[in-house]
Amino acid sequence: MKKLAVYSVQAAAACAASMFAVPAVLAQDAPVARSSVTGLEEVTVTARRREESLQDVPIAVSAFSAERIQATGAQDITWLQQSTPNLTLQVARGTNSTLIAFIRGIGQQDPLWGFEPGVGLYVDDVYVARPQGAVLDIYDIERIEVLRGPQGTLYGRNTIGGAIKYVTKSLGNEAYLDTRLTLGTYAQHDFLASGVLPLSDTLSIGGSAAIYRRDGYGENQFTGKQNHYAKSVDAFRMSADWNPTDALSFRLAADYVEDNSPAKHGHREVPGLGLTAGEQVLPDVYDTRGGIGDDNLVRNQGLSLTAAWELTDAVTLKSITAYRDGKTNTLIDFDASPQPALDIPGRYADDQTSQEFQVLFEGERWQGVAGLYYLDATASGAFDTPIGALGLTIATSGYVDTTSYAAFADVSYSITDRWRVSLGGRYTEDEKEGSVLRQDYLGLGSPLFGNNAAVFFRTRTDYVNTRTFDKFTPRASISFDFTDSMTTYASYSEGFKSGGFDMRGDAIFTPDTVNGYDPENVTSYEVGLKGTSSTTG
Repeated sequence: MKKLAVYSVQAAAACAASMFAVPAVLAQDAPVARSSVTGLEEVTVTARRREESLQDVPIAVSAFSAERIQATGAQDITWLQQSTPNLTLQVARGTNSTLIAFIRGIGQQDPLWGFEPGVGLYVDDVYVARPQGAVLDIYDIERIEVLRGPQGTLYGRNTIGGAIKYVTKSLGNEAYLDTRLTLGTYAQHDFLASGVLPLSDTLSIGGSAAIYRRDGYGENQFTGKQNHYAKSVDAFRMSADWNPTDALSFRLAADYVEDNSPAKHGHREVPGLGLTAGEQVLPDVYDTRGGIGDDNLVRNQGLSLTAAWELTDAVTLKSITAYRDGKTNTLIDFDASPQPALDIPGRYADDQTSQEFQVLFEGERWQGVAGLYYLDATASGAFDTPIGALGLTIATSGYVDTTSYAAFADVSYSITDRWRVSLGGRYTEDEKEGSVLRQDYLGLGSPLFGNNAAVFFRTRTDYVNTRTFDKFTPRASISFDFTDSMTTYASYSEGFKSGGFDMRGDAIFTPDTVNGYDPENVTSYEVGLKGTSSTTG
């Protein structure tokens, strides 16, 4: 296995000390001891869309502070699988930034636009609908939370495995500038910078930049380039916090990421046959002899506006408005040889607009949240599948339009000082329109990717269809505090991921593909025990 040696240097302005005021968070389900026991601050999370002590949340949650993550040298969220039970986060084929996520064995392996993730990813409560560009680099964060098990009530669509919450740092009103340079083997040189500039007592602006560069630790032995598994990623984030009164706050945030890393090609596990006859298994799994080329691009950007209005001490209104879009151009050489046996060019594009309204309320013994959610999203793409041995190419293109509506509520009540119950539910309705066109062309490559000399042979699939999916997903839990530092809970929850349309569906062999596929439903029963440490560790 290739290993990277990494060295980091950090510089900060004198006023940056406030950056490190966030208490360290222990991994998995063990929160820092309560202040009433040891004097340490509680770990506060928003797993139930409201601020609570981690120990009081009847959900399997792992929370990680910025300081803890930085101390490990983690660069992106795939690090979480090293410290979170039942979590798999991996980079998908082809790029450095397409995410494959599973929690408790539930997720989605295929990143095509016809399929949706089974683990929801949220950046400051904004749902990221597509896996392209979702391998988030870790910078300028406050914490990351991993919620295991279906989160259908509070997070809704596509959280049948669980949810990952990426929470960025609030700006505050103290000026600072923080920079960090990381150097490593394979010519790694990463630069991160973040800062805040207060413009008044109520308005601050801030920004962050992250530049990641690394040579490849694998070689393309066909081209002679040492750039297989190289990394070239630029990421930027800008935000503005305005608090005109104690009861009213606004945050405007924009982010942009561009991944120009070379394409990742396959590695042969057996010697070549047919068109790839003579190709041997390379001794280093990071090496390749792919001949399709190295061009690769993933670009994502987003804009969000979050507003909160504290009507009274007991009621707060919240609005989250967001827009995101992305594009991907990728090349994948599955045959890992100079021959065009199975060289796949592809491109994807997506955009989403979402709006969420929340009412957060609390009393002496109860607290909760209720809200409405709307999403309008489109995901589209195209790819060629050349079958070199037959001199044939299957050209695939299509789109899926999704309109989603949801209403939800979740309320917790303290029966006594030690017994708590919680009830919630969500109704979701997804309207989807899918279009799939799959055609055979004689020749290697289709007109979709510039081969206008290809000869049309036949149509395999050609349809436009619409379907509506709806589901009510309830949740219930009860918890009991044995002591101030030991809590047990039992919960029941359901998750729902709507059906859709298979971009690879072949109407010649499976005519029913034009009807789409059905939803996934998950029911979870969970019993847990949470304890706090009596030492500072």
